[in-house]
Amino acid sequence: MDHDFWHSRWEANQIGFHQPKPNALMEAHLHQLALPEDARLFLPLCGKTLDITWFLANGFRVAGAELSELAIQQLFNELDVVPQIKTLGRSKRYSAPRLDVFVGDIFDLDRATLGDVHAVYDRAALVALPDSMRTRYSQHLTEMTNGVPQFLLTFTYDQSAMPGPPFSIEPTEVHRHYDEHFEVAKLGHADVAGGLKGICPAIETAWHLKPKA
Repeated sequence: MDHDFWHSRWEANQIGFHQPKPNALMEAHLHQLALPEDARLFLPLCGKTLDITWFLANGFRVAGAELSELAIQQLFNELDVVPQIKTLGRSKRYSAPRLDVFVGDIFDLDRATLGDVHAVYDRAALVALPDSMRTRYSQHLTEMTNGVPQFLLTFTYDQSAMPGPPFSIEPTEVHRHYDEHFEVAKLGHADVAGGLKGICPAIETAWHLKPKA
């Protein structure tokens, strides 16, 4: 993960990946995970996504991980919440009622520090990482969360038209990363309105990764 790249994007406010409303595929299909009331969801590379606001408003608890401390400062400011901040080794934890965000490299975060979660909501992590890191990431995520169900979002588009991130991830790659531990099912898909970054047509797909018995 190129830390400087992501820090510079946030510092320059070049955050076109930050969406102005909660994700429509998540709103339409999250119920298919049949999560318990008060479930705690883990959002890797969460930024300041408005999905967090949606989850909190709908009775969920949220744990996030994010490299940029600036992003998390903005998140809490926009939530109008003053966080408690604690240093945990090489990371920091920003906490408020029903919300914990771990600031630092996600590969430094382990299961004991994260705590128990009921599911993973991966909207922006797998698609943000280059191919050389995605296998390591998917394995780390599965281990760190003890193999809980995942709601995964991916993009497919002509990678030659735009270098990414977000990167184009074909269904075969999703299966390659997750078939060992999960039953992988497609929940739905939608065209990206206006194209990805306004550059090229793209399809966003929602996946349910259900732990194998």
